[in-house]
Amino acid sequence: MSKIPISVCIIAKNEEKYIEECLKRLQSYGFEIVVTDTGSTDHTREIAEKYADKVLDFAWINDFSAARNFCVANASNNWILILDCDEYVCKADVKEIQKLMKQYPRYVGSIRLRNLSYANGKKEFTTDDVIRFYDRRYYRFVLPIHEQITYMEEDKFGESVTNFMLPIDVEHYGYAVSDEEKIRKNQRNLELLYDVIAENPDDPYMNFQAAQSERVLGNVEKAITLYEKSLALNNNVEYPYVEISIQMLAGLYTLAQRGDEALALMERYAKQCRTAKFTYTHAQVLYNNGNPLKALVLFIQTSILPDVDTLGDDLLQCYRYIINIYNEMGNAEMVWAFREKYEECIEARNKKLNQ
Repeated sequence: MSKIPISVCIIAKNEEKYIEECLKRLQSYGFEIVVTDTGSTDHTREIAEKYADKVLDFAWINDFSAARNFCVANASNNWILILDCDEYVCKADVKEIQKLMKQYPRYVGSIRLRNLSYANGKKEFTTDDVIRFYDRRYYRFVLPIHEQITYMEEDKFGESVTNFMLPIDVEHYGYAVSDEEKIRKNQRNLELLYDVIAENPDDPYMNFQAAQSERVLGNVEKAITLYEKSLALNNNVEYPYVEISIQMLAGLYTLAQRGDEALALMERYAKQCRTAKFTYTHAQVLYNNGNPLKALVLFIQTSILPDVDTLGDDLLQCYRYIINIYNEMGNAEMVWAFREKYEECIEARNKKLNQ
């Protein structure tokens, strides 16, 4: 049994590039570490055995949820933290996590992933909040790909879950790969996704995930059609993927020279969606539709919202928009004021990425 009543559960296949660093970072926290290998042909299993409390084998059946649930079932603790091999814990407040476990015994926990990538040799990042912490007596994984945590009860399948943020800082390196590797990964994902959609054509989440992959592959019209279908099936913004669908679809409408549709879409949901990411996207759409003053209001609003940290490097771009608009207006005083904020943001960003 681990010192801390939490089991970190990881599934892996041919992850020798990442898994050692992932497991090393976990050593000091006192969690149980359970790794399930789904058929590696490299040194993944050998590396895992150096660090994990348990290393299990699971025959791959094209079902990520099945592998996750198998791994979780073999853990010693009921509270489960899910990680992937390319995700590294930089910092975790274990005492605070244990307080949250007692305070919210039936809730699930989200972690904020800092997704690292490289452009022109420079490190960049975005963020995603993902549910990764739960008590296995009440929740389980479902869906064969882009698996989701849902209630154990069958009649509650698909209902939104109540969550809290975990005090854990995690860096994700899965996007820091070549364009060729991104293409291969999304093509593989689409094969599984379209198999699921063929059986369940009216699943909004699967249509959303297929849209995400088609977008990465540059298939704009296919992605638009899938996002539109997903939103037609479910437009309840209590589900995080719905808000992402709206933002992504607006961006693709803009790319396809359908700016009026992009603006109409954003304004339809503006009263319901108050996040920094949504507000920033709304401001971009306004700017691209020739409304710089309205855009300016929303760019400034974005910069002071409580969840502004979720923007990642888009916060820098947000300040650039503000500076450019004030510059076009000839307002040197405000240009100077926001240039200072921009420089402060760069300093804080670099400190975070180099910690």
